[in-house]
Amino acid sequence: MCSNCIAYDKGCFDVFGVVLTDLLMVLVLKDTLEKRGALGQIKARIRAEVFNALDDQSVPRPALSHENLLINELIREYLDYNKYKYTASVLTSEAGQPEVPLDREFLAKELNIVEDTSGKSVSPLLYGVLSHFLRGGKAESTQNTLPSVSLLNYPEQNLGKLPAERN
Repeated sequence: MCSNCIAYDKGCFDVFGVVLTDLLMVLVLKDTLEKRGALGQIKARIRAEVFNALDDQSVPRPALSHENLLINELIREYLDYNKYKYTASVLTSEAGQPEVPLDREFLAKELNIVEDTSGKSVSPLLYGVLSHFLRGGKAESTQNTLPSVSLLNYPEQNLGKLPAERN
């Protein structure tokens, strides 16, 4: 009997074959979950559950300021739009945000944002705010009108540059 064998009637290759088969199965499963986008969701869910388990509810949170409430809502709308639901749930819990999101029209009104009708409800307000500032903060009128332009159409080479270097 070889020292690597489990039983007398099995050869060394049988033991290693079982280990290799199990390892191959794990690698194929991991690859499949990654390709389906499920592995990231599983990891995010585990992080959210760990956070919830470790979150000490007995420690009072500081009062949520009006500004932080609005900023968190912009972020939550962005997270929801991009289907980062576990990240959004951790943000809501950790920040002490209300469980029910603020109405988009209310949020736009609080921020003095006037959306053009074609861009309304297409993407999160945060995309419009970012697009506005990427163009140098030049408004078409005296109001804070956000464009309906998607950042996906914004020249990629501009995003990593300083404003003075952009096209």
